This record gives sequence, structure tokens and C-alpha cells, in this order.
Amino acid sequence: MKVKARQPEATRAALVAAARSLFAERGYAGVGTEEIVKRAGVTRGALYHHFADKEDLMRAVLHDLSRELAEASATAALKETDQWRQILAAVEAFLDACTDPAVQRIVMTDAPSVLGWDEWREIDTQYGLGLVKASLENAMETGLIARQPVDPLAHLIVGALDEAAMYISRAADTGAARREMGESIERLLEGLRV
Repeated sequence: MKVKARQPEATRAALVAAARSLFAERGYAGVGTEEIVKRAGVTRGALYHHFADKEDLMRAVLHDLSRELAEASATAALKETDQWRQILAAVEAFLDACTDPAVQRIVMTDAPSVLGWDEWREIDTQYGLGLVKASLENAMETGLIARQPVDPLAHLIVGALDEAAMYISRAADTGAARREMGESIERLLEGLRV
């Protein structure tokens, strides 16, 4: 029974992995569903059993990537003992991830156009905003930054990080853009410190 229960999960994971790889290589528009099922080693029926359509598959890929970005930021923060360094490490990990061509193409280019700005923003917010809010609330409790309404501040910071990601993903020299944005975001955050 346990093997049967895992089969649908494995099929779904194979489809998401195949789509992610292909979308990263050639973009959403450049990949057909037949190629996705072939790479995943499943049938077309399996695709439509798990996903309504190719757009729904893109949604699943975006959720996975967004979750990974949030986890990378949280993991980087947990490696630091100093609270301010934790905040900066989380930001640095996010910006580093934005140099990945898969993140650039899928998260910053294709997903907003395929899913629409509102849904893309909702998914982005689902993973990143909670992490930013928790970090800000903690920093306010310890007196690291001044007490203020956390929701608008968290939205501003997420917006700044999204713009930084867009800037990096569209730059001719992503390494230089990454360095510049890292410095700019750090200066911005430094202004919050008490």
C-alpha cells in the first residue's frame, strides 16, 4: 500500500522536475507538454491527472522554486549567531540565488507573464513575506530596529528584494549586478537600525 501511495507523488515530482529543467533551458514558451512527459518518463494522461494544463505545471514549478529560495535564505540566516548578520545572510542568500539562470528565467521572467502579475506576486509573497515579517518582528523585539508597523515595512522590503532580483536577472553582467544590489540593499537595511 505504501508503494502505491508514493507512486503518484513520484510521478508528480518527475513532472515538476522535468518541466523545471526544460523551462530553465528554453523557457516556458519553448517547451511542449509532449517533451515534458517524455523527459519525466510518464504518459500524457499522467500529466493531466496531476495538472490541469501546462500553466498549472508552471505554477507547481514556481511554488517549488519559491520554497527553495525561502529555505536557502532561512538556512543562511540560521548559520549566523548575530541577529544583524542573520538578516544580511538571508538577503545575501536570496540575491545569490537570483544569479541562477533557472531562477532568472522561471521566477523572474516566465512565471509573471504566464501566471499574471497578481498570482506571481501572491506566490512570491506566500514564501518570502512570512520570513521577512518574522525577521523584522524579532529585530523590533530585541531593539535592533525601531518599533513600527511590520506589515508595510515587510512589503517594502519584499518589494525591494523583488526589484533587486529583477535587476540581477536582466543585467548583462549578473555578477556585477549582484554585487551592486547586495551593497544597495545592505545600505537600505542599515537605515532601519537603531
